[in-house]
Parts: sequence; structure tokens; C-alpha cells
Amino acid sequence: MIKKPWMKNSLVYLLITIGVIVVFYTLVPALNNTAEISITEVITKAQRQEIGEIVVQGEKLTIIPRLTESGAGLKFTSRMSEQTDIVSLLTENNVEIGPTGVQVTFKGSGGFGSIFGILLNFLPLIFFGGLILFMMRQAQGSNNQTMSFGKSRAKMMTFDKPSVTFADVAGVEEAKTELEEIVEFLKYPERFLALGARIPKGVLLVGQPGTGKTLLARAVAGEAGVPFFHISGSEFVEMFVGVGAARVRDLFEQAKRNSPCIIFVDEIDAVGRHRGAGLGGGHDEREQTLNQILVEMDGFETNTNIIVVAATNRPDILDPALLRPGRFDRRVTLDLPDVIGRQAILNVHSKGKPLSPEVKLDTLAKETPGFSGADLSNLVNEAALLAARKNQKSINMPEFEEAVERVIAGPERKSRVINPREKEMTAYHEAGHALVAWSLPHADKVHKISIVARGAMGGHTTLLPEEDRYLWTKNQFEDMLAVTMGGRIAEELIFDEVTTGASNDIEKATKIALGMVKRYGMSKALGPRTFGKREELVFLGREMNEERDYGDRIAEEIDHEVQRFIAEAYENAQRVIIEGKPKLVQLAEYLIQHEAVSGDELAVLFNSDESPEDGNSGNPAVPPQIPPTVPADTQPNLGGLPPHPAPSLSADHGITP
Repeated sequence: MIKKPWMKNSLVYLLITIGVIVVFYTLVPALNNTAEISITEVITKAQRQEIGEIVVQGEKLTIIPRLTESGAGLKFTSRMSEQTDIVSLLTENNVEIGPTGVQVTFKGSGGFGSIFGILLNFLPLIFFGGLILFMMRQAQGSNNQTMSFGKSRAKMMTFDKPSVTFADVAGVEEAKTELEEIVEFLKYPERFLALGARIPKGVLLVGQPGTGKTLLARAVAGEAGVPFFHISGSEFVEMFVGVGAARVRDLFEQAKRNSPCIIFVDEIDAVGRHRGAGLGGGHDEREQTLNQILVEMDGFETNTNIIVVAATNRPDILDPALLRPGRFDRRVTLDLPDVIGRQAILNVHSKGKPLSPEVKLDTLAKETPGFSGADLSNLVNEAALLAARKNQKSINMPEFEEAVERVIAGPERKSRVINPREKEMTAYHEAGHALVAWSLPHADKVHKISIVARGAMGGHTTLLPEEDRYLWTKNQFEDMLAVTMGGRIAEELIFDEVTTGASNDIEKATKIALGMVKRYGMSKALGPRTFGKREELVFLGREMNEERDYGDRIAEEIDHEVQRFIAEAYENAQRVIIEGKPKLVQLAEYLIQHEAVSGDELAVLFNSDESPEDGNSGNPAVPPQIPPTVPADTQPNLGGLPPHPAPSLSADHGITP
């Protein structure tokens, strides 16, 4: 039973109130409208026939004056000893007692009045005692809070009415199939136990950020209808030694009391890194926490019905003891969704939102390769915000297309002032990228060209692959290199000078060429071998340097081959731009006038010698900008994960995406 906060200190507040009242009446006795006189004065007033009645209540005497023409006077009080008899005393002093003299009335000394008097006498002691008790309880509560460091901070949730189910998870059908067994075991454990089957004690969800690891774990708990303990790996570690291990023990004790249940540890790599790599050696706090996790997971009884689900995007740095059978028996990989998965995710997040009939989610799915589930969720939300900003009753396709660019590069920088010459150079730069991409057979198709500043970008050319790509060929890499060189070549051809706008293009081309030579073995001169061994510091969780496993002569050959790939791409792009110079000028002039082109207008520009009519072009819809394609050598593969579909290349004007 949980006590309400306002009830905890009610007794103390009551005592304080009573104490204030007692002090008030003690310090202001005039409120009683009485004055105390001696017993001798009482006898004297009685002899003068000034007293009408005397009320005796124990030792206290209340003297009521006799009525006169002016009314009754003030009452008096007096006190006498217990051995004194007021009647005898009055008789001895010749005071008449009776109706014609002084009436003497006796009242009981016990009852409520006596009890109240006793309480008034002892109330100060009660008040200060309650105050001391209150202070002691506060101090005890502080001590309890101090000693609660070892308590688990896991949040327990029950799913009587599950808010998240498998229906809310899309794009990871294989992962859901793997986890259906977990749900079946938690619902019907006797079905498995009767056959002698053993359910995995732990499930490790592996995937890039935003692929839905946490959402999938919540869906498992919602489908199974069991308690769900959620905690982050970083919450185990504190500055005090042994706190992490104590919290692990407390977490598993809570889980055993609420079994069957699920324990979900998010970002387990915070405490599950390789042992022996920390600064503290074997006594490192993180290692002690990991050791306790290993003991608790391996110490499960067969009938506890507790399943540990953990999530990480760095499985390569986890301790091998954590991944062995008996602990995390099953590894479920959540990859970036393909085109079918992206459409399913868009359908989930667009439920309940008023979409215009013109919205084609399948088209959006094709235009968003490389997007994770979190990116697509943010995309739908941004589109809804844009529609609300325009006071629309439904969400239209232009809002979705604008939302894609906002998710990638941020909002348009409409307030940015660009001088005419820079605007013209940017137009020719982006037109150069687009012309080369349109002309080469192995390059992705041009989807949109824009010279509108967005975020940190001055302009961009968006390329979309016709389908999801899992493998790259040498021809595709060579055409990609040529596309990156197209902007610089267009500037040289038209303006006869070189600008800083191609700095990011050159950096991108160098990385692609290095990957072709050192990692993919695409150089005929060096043959099919890799060069360099990447070293990764586990404790820091990042690649710090590369061990050189080749000599100086091979290093010169690598430099020569990288230079050759870039030079050949430069010559190829230069040939395309010189041959298509009229088309380059036509495209750049259209960009200067309209700032963006896509869709049908773009097809007309490339396939005819005439520019599209301004009346038909209007303000072209803003198609999505897709993240730039980066070869696999610049994106380290996490823990042996299979490569995900490569996003399209977006060549920008001098800005790193």
C-alpha cells in the first residue's frame, strides 16, 4: 500500500496547529474575561454581599457577582487547597449560605474538562516530541535514499492492454519471425517443456540506429502480455564501486518475483565491452557489472521463464562470454529496410493521418533508399507539420517530398543572399554533375537538381538508383568518380577558373578510389589483395589508426593507382561535358531562372534541345534529396553485418553532407 504524500506529515501538522492555539491562549489570558483573586478576597466580597454564587470544581472556584441594577459584574476565579471546605469557611466568617445569601454549587472535577486541562498542561511536551519524531523520520528517509544506490532503476511496465504489437513493426519481417518463438514460449511454456525444448535465455538485437530494436522489444512484451523491465546499460554504472553489480542482482530478483517476464537492456555495449580493456583492469566497475550479468544469466533455473533481450549497434565490441550459448543464444539482425519494407513502414506511420489521394507511398519508398525506420517516421511527421503550417486539411505529395529534404539537409535557407555570379557558378556546377550522371551508362539516374541553399548545402544533385543495391561493380565506381568530377570540370570550362565548391567532391572521389585499391582489389597493377589492417581500440569504441602491412614501394603503387583512377574519371567526365556543352548551358540557364528542376521538366531538358515552357514548369515540386553514397571502406561494417542497400549519390556544392 502506497501512502499519499499529503498523509505522511498530517500528524505533525496537527500538533503544530494545536501548539499554536495553546500558546495563543496562554499568552492572551484576557480572552477568558476572568480575573483570579485570593480566597481571602472571596470571603471579604461575600461578607459585603457582592457575591451571588460560587461554583466549586475541584480546587477551582468560579465567583459569580450578585445582580445589580447595572447588571452583573465581571466573574472571578480563585483556588483553594483540597483540605479546605468553602462552606465551612463561609459559615465561620458569618456569611449566609442559601437563596438569600451566597449559593454554593459543586461540579465534578473529572470528565472532559479535566482531561482537556491535562492535555493543555502536557501539550508543549507532546508538541516538541512530535517535532523531534518528524526530524528523526526525515533523517531516516535520507539514509534510506543514500543506501538505495544498489536498487535497480529498471522501469516495470505491464501490458494488460498492449500499446505496441507486431502489427506496429514493419520492414523487419525476418526479425519478427525469429521472435515469435519467444512470444509463444512466454504464452504457452508447457508446449515447449513437454517436448524437452529449451528456449533461448537471451536474445541480442543487432542493427544500426533507428532500425527498430527498442520498438521490436516492446512489441514482444506486448504480444506476450507479460511484465517488461526496461533499463539502459549506462544506468548500471555509478561512481561508487559495486553499485552496478548490486543493481544487476536487484533487477534479476525483481524479475524472478514477476516471472514470466522480459528484461530489456538497451545499449548493452555500455557495460558489455571486452574485459581487460578498461583503465582499471580486472577491478574496473564496468567489468564487475558485466561479471554479475554473466552470473545471473547463467544461473537461471529452467523454470524461471525469464528472457533477457538486449540491443546494440556495436556487437563487435561485446565480450565473447556474453555471446556464448547459454547467455545470448540468439542474435537477431535488423538491417535497413528494402523498398518493400520502407513502404510497409510508411503505411504503419501514416495510419490515422489524412492523406491526399495523390500521395503514393510506393513512390516515396523508391525515393528513400538508405532510410531507416526512424527516418521514415520522422519523414511522415515532418510532412504532417508542413501541411498543418499551410492550414491544409490533408497531407499532399509536395509536403512529403519537401519533408524528405528537411530530414536530410534541413529547411531551405530562403533568407540567404547569393550574388548573381555565385548563383551562376553553382548552377553550372550542379548542371555538370547532372550531365555526367545522365550520360554515363552505369551511373544512377538524375532525379533532381537544385541550387537552393538548404542547411549547410549550397546546392545538390540528387541521383536515385532504379532498385536497391547490395553490390557495387567496378564500372559503377568509375562512373561515380566521373560524376563527382563533373562539377569542377563545368566550372573550368565555363569560367576558366577553379573554386572551392568542389572540395567535398574531391574528398569523396579520393575515398572511393582508395577503397577500390586498398579494400576491393580492383587495381590490375596490385592485384586482388587488401592493404592495411585497421586497428580499433575497444575501450574507446572507435577506429583510431591503420596498421601498415606493406612497404614503401607498395605505398607508391597505391598512390599511383589512386591517382590513375581519379585521372581517368576526370578525363571521362571532361569528354562528356565538352560534347554536351550546349545541353550544360541550357540546363544551367534553366536552373538560374527556376532554381530547381525535376520530374518531367528534367526529362524534357535532357531529351530535347528546347527548354520546357515556363507555364508548364512553374515551381517544380521538390523531390527528396538522398544521402550520398559512400563506399563500404568509409562505413565500417558493424560486427559482420551484411551490407545494406547503398543510398544514392548526392553531389553537393562544396559542402560535406
